[in-house]
Amino acid sequence: MSIAAETAGSGAQRDRARFSGLYADVESYYSARVAEFGATPRGVDWSCQATQELRFVQLLKLCDFSAPFSLNDIGCGYGALCAYLARRHPQAVIDYLGTDLSLAMIRRARRRFSAPGRRFKLARGSPRVATYSVASGIMNVNVGSSRPSWEAFVAEMLTDLRRASERGFAVNFVTGTAEADAAGVQLYRTSPGPWIRYCERELGCTVSTVEGYGMDEVTLLARCNAA
Repeated sequence: MSIAAETAGSGAQRDRARFSGLYADVESYYSARVAEFGATPRGVDWSCQATQELRFVQLLKLCDFSAPFSLNDIGCGYGALCAYLARRHPQAVIDYLGTDLSLAMIRRARRRFSAPGRRFKLARGSPRVATYSVASGIMNVNVGSSRPSWEAFVAEMLTDLRRASERGFAVNFVTGTAEADAAGVQLYRTSPGPWIRYCERELGCTVSTVEGYGMDEVTLLARCNAA
């Protein structure tokens, strides 16, 4: 059965009723991480800055840096993408909005990176439509729900990304086996096929993938087709 079929009908309505609890669990998890590790890659559950930024490279392949654009960074954490953009694309004109569930994350991001053209907001998704949206890692740490419930949650997040994106959005997923998962962390591992089909058939996107960058991951670049 397809992802769309699994998340359709009355079951989807029941899952939607549970989303508030899932959002609360995700917020608690990441607020605890940043309290323990501070504004560092480990504070957002990445192992180091090098791998964190390698993910940014793949996600930003969606964007055309030759012209000004607006960017939603969903699940922005403490704002690491801002530092990366400033260092690697200093001439780019970007209207950046970072959103996160965790107030602790947003406070750190505002202290470090708030500036003209850079804003941070406590929110589940994005309150605006931007040229592009990116989301690094927000689909990958299952905070304890069943796999069907988590997949309904992922489908909802992808749908929200589509609503918030004029030209396209980019996300990453963990692949491979569960053998390397750290103790106490339940990663959501998946093949990209079902989510490519979901983005194409349900969200009206054209999807390309980026693989082979040294991690058990795949990045989906979903470009929005005209209605």
